[in-house]
Amino acid sequence: MKKAIAILAVLFAAIQMHAQGAPSEGPKITFEADVIDFGNVAQGSEQIRTFKFTNTGTAPLVIQSIKGQCGCTSIPDSWPKGPIPPGGTGTFQVKYDTTVRVGMFDKKISITSNAVNGVTEVKIKGNVLPSGSGG
Repeated sequence: MKKAIAILAVLFAAIQMHAQGAPSEGPKITFEADVIDFGNVAQGSEQIRTFKFTNTGTAPLVIQSIKGQCGCTSIPDSWPKGPIPPGGTGTFQVKYDTTVRVGMFDKKISITSNAVNGVTEVKIKGNVLPSGSGG
């Protein structure tokens, strides 16, 4: 009987810890859009889009790095370098190299910050049309 009570107590504690999830205090990054669709773009054309975000947390947000999934996705040094206060907003740009290949693309961008929601990912997608096809 004591074993059963001990097991139930451990299970109850584990469920409570799991239910609490991520801490609610601290900075939190929330994006206006998690995916930006470039649509159809012409091969060789310059393609830059902007992600917008808000610090929906309770402490200043600091972005340490933003990295593209591969060499075809670059992040111009465009994100805020200082702390973003709670309720504050920011942006960063993503550039996709359309000279690399023709066809559909779907790439992740990883944002490393001090946010309680950890490393955050957003995506870009689209379709590169061969040059001369009227994209």
